[in-house]
Amino acid sequence: MPRALKQLEAEALGLPEEARIHLIRKLLRSFGTPSGPDAVIAREWAEEAERRDASMDRGESGALAEDVFHRIESARK
Repeated sequence: MPRALKQLEAEALGLPEEARIHLIRKLLRSFGTPSGPDAVIAREWAEEAERRDASMDRGESGALAEDVFHRIESARK
């Protein structure tokens, strides 16, 4: 890693939490908005994340990882 990048990283990690959050958001936005099929997938995942978050807020439990992995293994057979 170039020295300038290491220095920038160290400075960023030394920022207060709110400043790091602001920086992360700006950096993520700098990648641009997905288009085409990627945009559809990104939107669908964002919607699913919102549904799951709301479900957790209501106290509903989701599927256990063990059950999900079992279903995946069963489907592969």
